[in-house]
Amino acid sequence: MEMLITADDLRTRIDRMAGEIARAYAGRPVTAVGILTGCVVFMADLIRRIDLPLRVAFLTASSYRGTATAPGQLVIRDDFLPDLTGRHVLVLDDILDTGKTLTRVVAHLVDRGAESVKVGVLLRKIGRQEVPFEPDFVGFTIPDKFVVGYGLDYNDEYRHLPYVGVLPAGG
Repeated sequence: MEMLITADDLRTRIDRMAGEIARAYAGRPVTAVGILTGCVVFMADLIRRIDLPLRVAFLTASSYRGTATAPGQLVIRDDFLPDLTGRHVLVLDDILDTGKTLTRVVAHLVDRGAESVKVGVLLRKIGRQEVPFEPDFVGFTIPDKFVVGYGLDYNDEYRHLPYVGVLPAGG
């Protein structure tokens, strides 16, 4: 597998992102909402480095099923969200691909009463975005390749890899 982003590069950039996020919120309490399941590794590493009063919550927003490499219909499940009324929310996701998921999730959280919603993504894929969307924090910009590792998967495999790699043809 071709390694796209090393474990050391991930660690270094996540440290910097944590500082950027802490400065942006200037000590205000934040609810970090991770989009399962791809966010787990990234979110765990990031939130341990953010120096802010922080609550953690999760939702699912999935448009990929099984071995699919193209998105289908988006389904959002927010059973584990606390009351967000008046809260500053930081959405954390593994990848900005088409922009459709994050656009819908942000609108959903605003509808749930969030005072503000910012978005942090580990990866921003170039050439795939279908709707205008600008994340507030970006770890890495990558080419239009199917990537796995560091939380990203193919058919629920490869999430455990400590780096981001390009999935070879045929999985």
